[in-house]
Amino acid sequence: MVRKEKAMRLPTQHRGLEVKIPSFFRCPISLDVMRSPVSLCTGVTYDRASIQRWLDCGNTTCPATMLPLPSTDLVPNLTLRSLITHWAASSASCSPTAASVDSSVRSSPAGLVRQVASSRADPAPALRELAGYLSDDDVDDFEKNALVGAGRAAETVASVLRRKSEETSVEGLEAAVRVLAAIVASDGIEDANKKRVASGLAVDAAASAASLARVLRSGSGLEARIDAGRLAELLLSNAADEAKTTAAESTELVTELIRLVGPVDEKGTLDKKAVDTGLSCLAAISASRRAARAEMVRLGAVPAAVRTLHAMTEPGASAKALRILECAAGCAEGRAALCEDAEEAIPAVVGKMMKAGRDGAEAAVAVLWAVCHRYQDRRAADAAAASEGGLTKLLLLMQSGCSPAARQMALELLKIYKVNAKSCLAGYDSKTTHIMPF
Repeated sequence: MVRKEKAMRLPTQHRGLEVKIPSFFRCPISLDVMRSPVSLCTGVTYDRASIQRWLDCGNTTCPATMLPLPSTDLVPNLTLRSLITHWAASSASCSPTAASVDSSVRSSPAGLVRQVASSRADPAPALRELAGYLSDDDVDDFEKNALVGAGRAAETVASVLRRKSEETSVEGLEAAVRVLAAIVASDGIEDANKKRVASGLAVDAAASAASLARVLRSGSGLEARIDAGRLAELLLSNAADEAKTTAAESTELVTELIRLVGPVDEKGTLDKKAVDTGLSCLAAISASRRAARAEMVRLGAVPAAVRTLHAMTEPGASAKALRILECAAGCAEGRAALCEDAEEAIPAVVGKMMKAGRDGAEAAVAVLWAVCHRYQDRRAADAAAASEGGLTKLLLLMQSGCSPAARQMALELLKIYKVNAKSCLAGYDSKTTHIMPF
């Protein structure tokens, strides 16, 4: 099926800017420039989305030749794809007016990245198209990786978050967050390219943190806020120490991450994704400098973590909340917050001790040991002694293969129960009572 090359017709004053589209760049089915050219066993190349729809309808022949298909495997035509990409980039750079006429040229991924890089225009429209491209399952992963890697899409989009607040609207920041989150969440994007996102954010961690906080505060919906939280987690977990510290000390960011862990409606409903994302970020912050932990406590991280322990049943979320409380108990501000509301906080910690995995269990013991034994807060000790099943859980933990440090802390915590051997046996309802801690 040979076609003559077609030219895009422009207004009279722009006739000299006509852009010719080679016929073999067009899909035989849609007649549009192919985004992801793939070849059938017949040797004919189609756009992946178009031929996939043809096959999904139950057709067993090649649309162009009508020959039967012994195989429906789609083989990426890398050579043609490279030619189309080069042609689209050349057309867009040589003739911006002409490029704006044809959707295939206007929406070329490379062209979109260049639009984002330009500070003269609102980046939001190009960013939305770019996010759609990266989220499109019909686009070959090779293309996405090429755009993020060699095309420097990650660095370019991350630079939007580093612009001055008066230069970029919340809509533009949200669109940039959506693009970067799509890169990070895609299974087809290589780890090396995902790290480009973290590197791009870390170039100016303070500005990136401020922009992420802005989306967390004013984003159009919960999904946008979660995406911003995931990027904050990436920055806090993968950047160099200096960038991590800068982000962790951003009061704006910490405030919004704590709010992300909170209820999403008046009924007090918690969103699992939002809670998990917020807790991951707060756990990363709590593992940083002491000053950052103290500030996080001041902003309300302890009540947020305790609320999560009461409301969530997922072991992963509980373990993260317990790690946050363990770090909080390492500073005076955190211990004060735990003991101030001991009747709510301590039973929540005891209740999740054996329901949050080994790490969560050891974090729970560390929290109880810090406030009940080392600093001997009477309110905390009384709340722990009154918590249902506390003694049993400590004994179980000691027999579970925990670390020597956790075992020693559990042994010292047993003293708050003031039991003798008989009462210990009465409260220890496990069948493994052959091991006594004392």
